[in-house]
Amino acid sequence: MVFGVQEITLSIIIGTLAAIVYSLRVLVLMERRIARIEGHVERVVNKVMKEEVKIEKVLGRKRRR
Repeated sequence: MVFGVQEITLSIIIGTLAAIVYSLRVLVLMERRIARIEGHVERVVNKVMKEEVKIEKVLGRKRRR
C-alpha cells in the first residue's frame, strides 16, 4: 500500500487537529479542577475569617473590662 503526498499531508493535518482538540479538552478539565479547588479555598478562608471575627469580639470585650 503506497501513499501519495496528498494522503500523507492529509493524515498529518488530521493528526495535528486531533492533538489540538485533545489538548483543549485537557485544558478545560484542568480549568474545572482549578475552579473547584478555588471554591474550596474560598470556603476555608470564609470560615477562618468568621472565627477571627469571633476571637476579636471576645478579646475586645475582655480589654474593655
